[in-house]
Amino acid sequence: MILAPVCYFAPSVHTADNGDVLEAHCEAAGLAALPGGLAQVKFCVRELGHHKDASESRNRLFWNRLLNLYFIVEEQLMIEKSLCWSAMSHFIKGTCRWKAGRSLTNPLSYQWITQKALGSALHRYMSSYGSGRRLSGAFPEIDGALQPIYRHIFEANLQNSRRCQQRYIEHREKLMKGGGERAIYQHTQKKKKFLVRERLHMLLDDEDYLELCPFAGLGLPYGDVPSASSVAVTKTLRAQEVAIQNRLPCVYLVDNSGVFLPLQSGLFSDKNHAGHFFYNEAVMSAMKIPQLAVVCGTCIAGGAYATVMVEEAVIVQRIGTVALAGPPLVKAATGEEVSPEDLGGAKLHTEVSGCIDYFASVESEAYQCSRNIISTFNFELPEESITEVEGPLYSAEELMGLAPKSYNYSLDIRLIVSRLTDGSRLQEFKARYGTTLLTGFARVEGHQVGIVANNGELTYEASLKGSHFVQLCDQRDIPLIFLQNTAPQPVHTLSQAKAEAHSKTLKAQGSMMSTVACASTPKITIVVGGCHGSDSYAMCGRAFDPNFLFLWPNARVSILAPGYAGALAQDEEETMRINEQLEEESSAFFSSGRIWDDGVILPQDTRKVLGKCLKIIKQKRYQLSTEKQTCPPLRM
Repeated sequence: MILAPVCYFAPSVHTADNGDVLEAHCEAAGLAALPGGLAQVKFCVRELGHHKDASESRNRLFWNRLLNLYFIVEEQLMIEKSLCWSAMSHFIKGTCRWKAGRSLTNPLSYQWITQKALGSALHRYMSSYGSGRRLSGAFPEIDGALQPIYRHIFEANLQNSRRCQQRYIEHREKLMKGGGERAIYQHTQKKKKFLVRERLHMLLDDEDYLELCPFAGLGLPYGDVPSASSVAVTKTLRAQEVAIQNRLPCVYLVDNSGVFLPLQSGLFSDKNHAGHFFYNEAVMSAMKIPQLAVVCGTCIAGGAYATVMVEEAVIVQRIGTVALAGPPLVKAATGEEVSPEDLGGAKLHTEVSGCIDYFASVESEAYQCSRNIISTFNFELPEESITEVEGPLYSAEELMGLAPKSYNYSLDIRLIVSRLTDGSRLQEFKARYGTTLLTGFARVEGHQVGIVANNGELTYEASLKGSHFVQLCDQRDIPLIFLQNTAPQPVHTLSQAKAEAHSKTLKAQGSMMSTVACASTPKITIVVGGCHGSDSYAMCGRAFDPNFLFLWPNARVSILAPGYAGALAQDEEETMRINEQLEEESSAFFSSGRIWDDGVILPQDTRKVLGKCLKIIKQKRYQLSTEKQTCPPLRM
């Protein structure tokens, strides 16, 4: 079936200059770039054309010569094997059209030879598929143009998005200040330590990294505490969870003075409190996930265990200390005065106790040492791809006007998808069925993905369609991207017929929830509008454990959308009170401050964030040794 369209050529076709046609097709196939390549092609074809009565074996000889020439070009010019089929088609079409004007006889024999040549090319391409190449295919382009009739909705959304972006910028500036100017002065001038982003600058190759939960600690009952106190524990556990899922090596920059005692009830007792951090360290070591600690501050109590449970550790002289109790507690317990350096400094732990493996005189030396240690991890990263990824046909900035102000301001979800996928392309699945849910295959930054996106209420048909598509992606191990904008409130039951219809929908939604929960393929969720009620579970909300979950600044996360409490409240006063509560607590920043997600991202950055997440998900392929051992290595 694949060969038929190429092989049915007409030998009676003539052109003004068939040699030019051949040259054009050879250039498209990459043959013209090889020195003497075009001349060799013309020689082979001329021989075929002049020897009308030549035996089929002679003709096959020249075709094989042409085919070998193409393979030489492929190797010398390092032509992508995924282009092999289209290039070979150009090549054969060119030779056949040129030969049509050269008194070619017996076209059936040449058809057989052409099939043979193309079959060989296809076989080479298929064999390359097993070594990591995907079958090529151009998905249909999405019509992402905004219709003039929806311009007023776009403008209203745009104004709201600008207000949300301003809040985003304000919160971001507050976070960048850390604990404030006084705290920064004490940290950098008195204690002579670097700020965390300065430390990352010295440790990493570049600053193009994905930061998780940047707004953690904002708007808590006891005030704004950026990334500190109990939130630090939750945030660290989340980072370890991502590392375990994707087999990512971990580097801990440890500067921890212990628990803030007034909040100890939220830090110590539960399964997912501070103790689980050490449990994860042991499990990750048994999984052969490398872990490295850099002691760049005071590590008291739990912070001390964090440094001695990893495989390797580095400590910085004078500023790095490791001890179960600091000097004040030692004095209170024994009356003895001791300096932090004598109690648990760099020299003590590298020369006497052996708890720490590497000594660094200054912080910058510690990070260079860390980079050297990381180079010994048993990972082999792939070469950076030089293949240019096709960008969307529409501007990402227009996503600001497509982010819905509320559910009633939602536009066709295809407009959003067309600004996220490569070439604005999507192979839509069941396009005519269950149209309130968009499903289909696409590529994002070169990665093949399945997309599941709300385009209205999650109906019975839409739920069945979603279940089918999620199972397909799970079977093929294709990552799923959920674009979530669920209905703001449950559908009311006003009649017997409605009740029966809702029962069917409920069952279908339950089936989709089960499918999403049991799917082992990676899942990434972006809340582009509302995240409300049970529909959010079927669309892989936080409760269904996606690999990553991000919110747009306009997003709302609550069991019921603000303004929809009237159907459930007893009176108008209660309705107003609940709606005000929902308005405050459903904010994207309220959610992100409590680490119910992995961060708030601007709509125009979504494609870049998705690309980074998909790269992280592929990380597990690069670990050379993945067999589990019975126990982690025991430190001294």
